[in-house]
Amino acid sequence: MTEFLTIQRFDTSLMIYVLLGLVLLLTVWILILDRRLRSLLRGKDAKSLEDVISRMHRETEALKVFQNESIEYLKNIEMRLKRSIQAVETNRFNPFKGTGDGGNQSFSTALINEKGDGVVISSLYVRDHVSVFSKPVKKFASEFEMTAEEKDAVEKSRKSLQYEQKGK
Repeated sequence: MTEFLTIQRFDTSLMIYVLLGLVLLLTVWILILDRRLRSLLRGKDAKSLEDVISRMHRETEALKVFQNESIEYLKNIEMRLKRSIQAVETNRFNPFKGTGDGGNQSFSTALINEKGDGVVISSLYVRDHVSVFSKPVKKFASEFEMTAEEKDAVEKSRKSLQYEQKGK
């Protein structure tokens, strides 16, 4: 029976020391966590974590608004860009090859957008005058009859656009 009491006292003493060690360990852990929490909540210029979070939320909302505005702006630019002239090709020629008049002073210039719409401007040069003509172009063709030089300028502009789109 005395052995049982000794073992029981030993177990009780050991249990008390283990519990005291555990309490000490937990106290140190709580102190470390408290210091870390205070430094987290202290923030910049003594602001609280809640202030930082609410400021970040406002900034995120402002960024979302800016993103939506930027997307709309870029869509507008893209639409305008598709209507703008994207290919300019010029074809110089001599309309009077056999007579020697004119030289290569005459030209046809195609100003075409991505859809193949635009204008062909042609100039015929003769010693005593210059004539300028323009023809509307829709889908790389005109409702008016085009000369070979005008057709060549439009075809060059189509090839130029195809080359640019392959490069994208």
